[in-house]
Amino acid sequence: MTTVWDSRQPSAADRDSFADSKLGSFWLDDLPSRPPQPPLHGSTTADICIVGGGYTGLWAALQAKADNPDRDVLLAEAATAGFGASGRNGGFLEQSLTHGIANGINHFPDEIERIERLARESFAGLVADISSYSINCDLDLCGAINVATEAHQVEGLREEAEHQRRFGLAVELFDNPEAIQQQVASPLFLAGVWSKDGAGTIHPGKLAEGLLNAALSAGVRVYENTRALKLLPTTAGVCVQVEGGEVKARRAVIATSAYRPLVREVRRYVAPVYDYVLVTEPLSDEQLDSLGWAGRQGISDSANRFHYYRLTPDNRILWGGYEAVYRYGGSVGGKHDDDPEVFAKLARNFFLNFPQLNGLRFTHRWGGAIDTCSRFSVFFGTACRGRAAYAAGYTGLGVGATRFGARVALDLADGRATEATGLEMVRKKPVPFPPEPLRSAVIQLTRNRIAAADANGGQRGLWLRTLDGLGLGFDS
Repeated sequence: MTTVWDSRQPSAADRDSFADSKLGSFWLDDLPSRPPQPPLHGSTTADICIVGGGYTGLWAALQAKADNPDRDVLLAEAATAGFGASGRNGGFLEQSLTHGIANGINHFPDEIERIERLARESFAGLVADISSYSINCDLDLCGAINVATEAHQVEGLREEAEHQRRFGLAVELFDNPEAIQQQVASPLFLAGVWSKDGAGTIHPGKLAEGLLNAALSAGVRVYENTRALKLLPTTAGVCVQVEGGEVKARRAVIATSAYRPLVREVRRYVAPVYDYVLVTEPLSDEQLDSLGWAGRQGISDSANRFHYYRLTPDNRILWGGYEAVYRYGGSVGGKHDDDPEVFAKLARNFFLNFPQLNGLRFTHRWGGAIDTCSRFSVFFGTACRGRAAYAAGYTGLGVGATRFGARVALDLADGRATEATGLEMVRKKPVPFPPEPLRSAVIQLTRNRIAAADANGGQRGLWLRTLDGLGLGFDS
């Protein structure tokens, strides 16, 4: 058996569709150029040092200033704000803190009611902050649709709808091809669930820039092109050694996502996997009408190797996912941003999904690393005798969760007990990945078995059932 996505090999036309595309994030390319903040040279002090200028680090900086405007907050970023996953994601904004309700029930059954309430509160706070900080990030609370492209996936959508209704969320189930294809015209769609609450889309680059500008306006000292090298305890707090200098601070928040963590133990729990994305040229009015995509919802399919896609504000289609590529040793860097074979598969599947758009060209292509962990949701910890805290492992659904992650990490670093810091979700770590070379072998075996399950009507073999029983998995 094969899945609809594996029904044919990429053609010459598929490969040609992205042949002249630009390598680099459309979201960052779409921003006006700006001079970077200066790098740090020499030694300085701060009340709190935040390492990482993605969403988690920027939210932490803003929250630290909101807690105490007189606090001296310093943020060090190895490249420029939003350079990593925060500027390379699909721009899906969802309130879930647990990579979906079903995953939350699986891992935190006794806490799921509290977690979902905290998720709603954090999401509402995020939307309010975007407004209060005047961040123009093309926020559209249009909801999200999950679709079935294989018959065995339809029942899972019904269960997903029931989970959302249990927590009082507005949801609409389209349980036949005609109904879902009235929302978006793809011949592959068999059913779908439209999650109308706590979901939407944003422009990831504009959100990162907006958070950076808000942080600078609040008095945060931001140093870009300042790579952190080491985190050390001191008698008064911590010392963050960076290229060209050091920061001595009372507290630290570490928000480095899939990049090599300063806290050694984090390496056991995070496996950096590469996700790849294509973005089309703007659609003509006729092409847009052929889709019937009036609600402009973000969409993902229900396969284990899933795609996610959405319209941009200027009516391009962003199309990503499918392959989650792990490289031996967890290698992360620009050399992995381009993968012609993955892009060819993405292009093939795009035109299978939207055959009415045959001949459309892709203008941008890129890859980026995701900080996957075995439970698919953010985890936390402390170091340097509790004076430094970290949040990591968002596993691809972090745009909305980073505000919560930043709040918890900041509270942990400050030694502040809250409802969230008392959660088992916060206190316990995911099951670690094994060390190399076993790590690579286990991940590749799991990827192979996931593909086999997709091709076998969703039937999960012995290996995947064993991982399911242990509450483990591999995802992007």
